[in-house]
Amino acid sequence: MRTRPAIALGMAWLPVAIMAWTATPAMAQDHSMMDMRMPMPMTEPKPVAKQPVKKRGPTPARKAHAGHHAKPAVPAHAMHGQQMPAPPDTAPAGKADGDKAPAPSMQGMEGMQGMQGMDGMGDRQHAGMSTPPAVRVTPVPGLTDADRLAARPPAAGHAAHDNTIQNYTIFDHLEVSNGNPGTDLAWEGRTWIGTDLNRVWLRSEGERSNGVTQAADVEVLYGHSIATWWDVVVGGRHDFKPGASQDFAAIGVVGMAPYKFEVQATAYIGQGGQTSARLESGYQTLLTNRLILEPLVEVNLFGKDDPRRGIGSGLSTVEAGLRLRYEITRQFAPYVGLVRERAFGRTADLRRDAGNDTNDTRLVAGVRIWF
Repeated sequence: MRTRPAIALGMAWLPVAIMAWTATPAMAQDHSMMDMRMPMPMTEPKPVAKQPVKKRGPTPARKAHAGHHAKPAVPAHAMHGQQMPAPPDTAPAGKADGDKAPAPSMQGMEGMQGMQGMDGMGDRQHAGMSTPPAVRVTPVPGLTDADRLAARPPAAGHAAHDNTIQNYTIFDHLEVSNGNPGTDLAWEGRTWIGTDLNRVWLRSEGERSNGVTQAADVEVLYGHSIATWWDVVVGGRHDFKPGASQDFAAIGVVGMAPYKFEVQATAYIGQGGQTSARLESGYQTLLTNRLILEPLVEVNLFGKDDPRRGIGSGLSTVEAGLRLRYEITRQFAPYVGLVRERAFGRTADLRRDAGNDTNDTRLVAGVRIWF
């Protein structure tokens, strides 16, 4: 009867034994998988996100480190001013699973701190290299009373440094023409001596035909500058021909009008109440640096008739010429041209009565000289 209780007890433990027998290979396989170690990388791994480390097993050593997380190794130059990462929680290859990893020595910690200091120094050097070196600048001295006095303009304006005595002489026209009858010689020139503000002028013009002087006059004038390019002239004029000689008082202006028109305008008061005026204007057109075309117009007016000289009141004569010159030098320039003169009003009547033409057109050739 004892056999039945023993059989019954064995039947009760049979399921437990079967379960223990089947569970043993699985547990052994799981333990072998947990016991595998990851090889250490030969190069520094790239920073990755922190991941928890799997538990190695139920051993006491694994339980002590179950809550620790592995941290990726970071290069020292990529972590300026930060602490070095802790070494991975792995045991040396020759140690058992239950052995603990050796703690880092104080010498290693000092080396890590030295590396951090070197990185910080490199940062400071790099920052210093980006900053340009300081340049020594000489300080500007302060203003003095002498500097302020030198900056003020003169009270009476800037003194002219070229207000010396100069002179200038020019023969605008020294020419011959095909007069009727014979050949005519004509001249027109002027000269002055003085400074930029005050000058003495001498002007003359006239013509000769077949060796006989037909007209000639000379003027002596004092000129004073009244504006840029303009002088007022005052003086006298003496006429040699035509007729008997006579004198005139003269007043006028000489200068350059806008657009570079050269102008001479003079009024005269003569003996016996005779009055007259002469207006002359010319313009120089540069075709080249040496070839110059010059138109010129001269107008004469009189206040009353003077039959002895063939002069009538009002507009007396107008002469227009066009001359083309070539400047061999600036002081010497030959030219050719065409000149036309016409008489008007009472002057034209007096010329017709004397058997002379009222219109005269002639070719001219001459030279322009100045010095």
